[in-house]
Amino acid sequence: MAMDRTGQIAVIFVSQRTVGDADGYARAAEAMDALAARQPGYCGIDSARGADGFGITVSWWADEASALAWRAHPEHAAIRERGRAEWYSRYEVAVAEVARSYGWVINPNR
Repeated sequence: MAMDRTGQIAVIFVSQRTVGDADGYARAAEAMDALAARQPGYCGIDSARGADGFGITVSWWADEASALAWRAHPEHAAIRERGRAEWYSRYEVAVAEVARSYGWVINPNR
């Protein structure tokens, strides 16, 4: 079943990874995914990264307050600083409220 994201806050993180410390990055990403999932207002995450290191991650939040609380979380802030120092050559963040949402899922009985 496709999820209706209407009214949620989408935090869109577009980044370019550096080539160094892939293991440290993977551990940090896993830890941040788990930590985010325990935060009030968390609605999910979708992420993709190409072989060239270009990635897009969208974290979904129930409201702006939840998204801002996640941004201010001390562990998230520390990892963000480490990312700037070690793991990313660039990134941008866009935050948007979803005005309309729809999806499609293949029928498993076909």
